[in-house]
Amino acid sequence: MIHAYAAKTAGGLLEPFEYDPGALKDEEVEINVEYCGICHSDLSMLKNDWGISQYPLIPGHEVVGTIAAVGDRVTTVKIGQRVGLGWFSHSCMHCEWCMSGDHNLCLTAEQTIVGRYGGFADKVRAHEEWVTLLPEGIDPAKVGPLFCGGITVFNPIVQFDVKPTDKVGVIGIGGLGHMALRFLQAWGCDVTAFSTNPDKESEARELGATHFVNSRDTKAIEEVANSFDFILSTVNADLDWGIYINALRPKGRLHFVGIVPNAIQMGAFPIILGQKSLSGSPLGSPTTTAKMLDFATRHRIEPVTETFDFGQVNEAIAHLEAGKARYRIVLKH
Repeated sequence: MIHAYAAKTAGGLLEPFEYDPGALKDEEVEINVEYCGICHSDLSMLKNDWGISQYPLIPGHEVVGTIAAVGDRVTTVKIGQRVGLGWFSHSCMHCEWCMSGDHNLCLTAEQTIVGRYGGFADKVRAHEEWVTLLPEGIDPAKVGPLFCGGITVFNPIVQFDVKPTDKVGVIGIGGLGHMALRFLQAWGCDVTAFSTNPDKESEARELGATHFVNSRDTKAIEEVANSFDFILSTVNADLDWGIYINALRPKGRLHFVGIVPNAIQMGAFPIILGQKSLSGSPLGSPTTTAKMLDFATRHRIEPVTETFDFGQVNEAIAHLEAGKARYRIVLKH
């Protein structure tokens, strides 16, 4: 039996829950969960914000633990090895996207907490291709959030060939944004942090920002017009996107990884005139995830975390929902 914490109804408290996972499939692994990050997506799934939740719901998709068991055909990991598991737990391995290395774009990819039970548990299962070995020298107590928030901001750096000579803006210095600052500084970029909270300036600079702009100050944003090669938006809020398009240099890109509530509206003329781009991306492939972990280890990059025991899971969820997390929460057994 697997022992976990599950919500029985939308928005309900997480309660002890156990289930029989059945026989381990041939290409599946079972992980002994040591740590599991709490992501805002877990909160969205708990509340059924996206209309895809099924109850009982066991959240948890930033898993770190050791391999407890492997299926008969598993070749990539061995029992006892420490691994991580993120938002995806399986992809078809034969479609156009999987075959070209973009497994995260697989149209039939399986999400770790959508239609299956996640990592707020003592054990969790996944297909072997989405389980990533942890490099030596990385802290297992800290690395969990890299498997969702970290890869979400690292992936576009790779996908869109962000260069060390580029000037990059990051909108929002929170669970995603603070990791973006650290990655981009180590990448070699000149980094500007945009935040509605001017009190975050000193911390943003410590995290890797070279410059800071108060995003409530329209004039301050206008003053950096034609400045950026790439702007990464990590916020879940509706902003005046046109002003950020104007902040891009010709051929610049405004890229979304935060899920904004409403339609993104802006004029077409500045995009056409400056040959600018608007884009978004979901997490990253297993190969890009492994690349991120190696990069994080080499540059000693880790998320800023707070730790709660698994028994305090409801307090941890409330802490996140109240906007008090600085900046990611990790549950530990």
